Amino acid sequence: MSSSNPIVEMFSSQIGKVINDGPSSVGNWLAGTTQEVKEGEVTVRFTVREEMTNPVGTIHGGMISLMCDEVIGMTCFSLYNEYHFTSINLVVDFLSAAREGDTLDVCAKVIRKGRTIINLTCTVTNETGKLVAKAQQNMVKTHIQLR
Repeated sequence: MSSSNPIVEMFSSQIGKVINDGPSSVGNWLAGTTQEVKEGEVTVRFTVREEMTNPVGTIHGGMISLMCDEVIGMTCFSLYNEYHFTSINLVVDFLSAAREGDTLDVCAKVIRKGRTIINLTCTVTNETGKLVAKAQQNMVKTHIQLR
C-alpha cells in the first residue's frame, strides 16, 4: 500500500467491510465487501441475493454489469486522478451462471492509463474460481475536478 495515495489508503481501510455508506447509492445497495485494493486494481466480493436474479433463478446480466461498473469505477478512482472519469462503454461477456447465495469476486484492473482515456478489464469468478463473466470498459476524463 502506497502512503502517497490517500484513495488507496481509504479503500484499504475498508477491507473486509461491507460497502454501505459510499458515494454510490446503487453500489451501497449491492452491499459488496472490499477484498483487495492496490493502485489500479480492486477486488470486491458480492453475494447473489434473490432480488438480483432473473425469472429462471440465475443472476440477471444487468446485475453482473452493475457489479463490474461499480468495481471498475472504484479502480479508476484508486489512481487518484485530478479529475473525475466517467464510463464511455462497457462490454460484458456472460460465461456461466450464478444463483442466489453464490459468492462472486469482481476484480478490476487498469490495462492502460492515457491522459484522457483509461482502459480497464474486469473478471467475475465464483467461489470455486470458475469464470462467470468478463468485462472491458473505457473511462474518459471529465472537466469535474476532485475535491
